[in-house]
Amino acid sequence: MAAFRAALERGSGIECDVRLTGDGQVVVFHDHDLRRLCASALAVEASSAAVLRSQRLYDTEEHIPLLTDLLGLVSGKAPLLVEMKCRGGNAKRISEAVARQVDGYSGPLGVMSFEPTAIHWLGHHHPTLRRGLVISERASAFDRWRGLQRSAPDFLAVDRAVLNRAWVARERSRRRIYSWTIRTNEERKAAEIHADALIWEGDGRP
Repeated sequence: MAAFRAALERGSGIECDVRLTGDGQVVVFHDHDLRRLCASALAVEASSAAVLRSQRLYDTEEHIPLLTDLLGLVSGKAPLLVEMKCRGGNAKRISEAVARQVDGYSGPLGVMSFEPTAIHWLGHHHPTLRRGLVISERASAFDRWRGLQRSAPDFLAVDRAVLNRAWVARERSRRRIYSWTIRTNEERKAAEIHADALIWEGDGRP
């Protein structure tokens, strides 16, 4: 939560990744297991929220938070972008869980995912929730087309490595383009030409 508090103090928007725990809670965490950040072999989707919240991040006093913790902290004070990390066919379940938790949240918020099925579900059941499809440099033209047809997103979050492609310009005429992850000032200058909003970290700050 320290990074989120620092973002709020700076007046920056916040992007986070969330996963579904084994007992159906939503935690703010990127990886599918805890090896890299907590030196533990626990898998997020197979563990309870209580167990996960007890794990320390690196050698700090910070612990894995719930999405509800983050929503309470931000409380509309900054734009919030939530990326759902799907695993093991849980796209519908994590979409349902996230939608329940953001229902009634007051403040600018968007939800996105690499998984078109998740965005399709949100569009069908929560059409007023702003939703986006994340597109990787590795996605083929067919996968990209199929994902767009399936999800009908409000915005795209595009890998900065493909921002200058013609298809990005075409899509930008239909919907807003976000780009990730901007890490240097040079990357920012290049990405600002092709995207409407940038997801940055470190020296990619404006």
